[in-house]
Amino acid sequence: MSGEFLLLLAIIAAAGTFVSLAAIALPSRQSETMGGARQGSQALHGGRLEAGNLRDRIDRSFHGVVERGNRRRLKVTGLTLAEHLARADIKLRSSEFVLIQLGCLIAFALLGLLRFGFGPQFIVSAVGAYLIPMRVVKYRQRKRLMKLDSQLPATLGLLSNAMKAGFSLPQALDSVAHNTAAPMADELSRMTREMAVGASLEQALHNMLKRVASDDLDLIVTAILIHKSVGGNLARVLDGISDTIRQRVMVKSQISALTAQARASGWIISLLPVGVAGILYVIAPTYFRSLTTEPLGVAMLILAAVSIAVGNVFIRRITRIRV
Repeated sequence: MSGEFLLLLAIIAAAGTFVSLAAIALPSRQSETMGGARQGSQALHGGRLEAGNLRDRIDRSFHGVVERGNRRRLKVTGLTLAEHLARADIKLRSSEFVLIQLGCLIAFALLGLLRFGFGPQFIVSAVGAYLIPMRVVKYRQRKRLMKLDSQLPATLGLLSNAMKAGFSLPQALDSVAHNTAAPMADELSRMTREMAVGASLEQALHNMLKRVASDDLDLIVTAILIHKSVGGNLARVLDGISDTIRQRVMVKSQISALTAQARASGWIISLLPVGVAGILYVIAPTYFRSLTTEPLGVAMLILAAVSIAVGNVFIRRITRIRV
């Protein structure tokens, strides 16, 4: 690879870093307005909150970056960064999460720069590190959703028994929130707090559904809202839904156990060549030099990557059975 091309990549990377730092250092007008309002509020409260609080400084500095990212995410996923963090049950502000992303980007960019110098490896390592925190958020969202779905049958049973004992629906929800485990207890407690400060039952249920995004929970919310409109025996309806969800959870568990070996084999076969190649490339960069500089070597790498990706897609399609 020619020195001129490496120099061009280095200039592009430096320009991108400068633009990012400038965007961070120059918050939007909205953030300045919010910062002024916060300072006025702090003065009115007799200085109980320090103006130089570190978390507030980070929030004000990254407010413009967060807002621009939220506008892009709303177009793609319909959710803001704060809503993504809420779904993963991560107690961080959006600005703090962006700071973590930038920290990963800078740290891995420096490592790539020290190990490989100015080159595509430096850029790839920086971009890959920037994407790692969001991958962790997605992973935690999936794990939390699976745990919530597994808790739904027992939660519905407790809710039905509380209503049979004479509790109203809000009282039954509050009782279940104190007698079940997290994360279901956290969601129900938040919903009861929203109703306590003036939110309606419909609004609190829709907010919980937006945070959780579970098909089974959507069925429960729909049943509760229909009962609120037309009446009926809600406890009996919840018992029926509980039996249906319990059977679905059982079938999902059986399918997961039967396809576990195939799914593990697919990921091992897909990641093993990439992992071994990456380790060898870091330890001995000259080992792969012919594959990255010769046309035949580049074609072989592209063919290998396409073959691995196609195989992984086929295995995932085969083992993904919707219930």
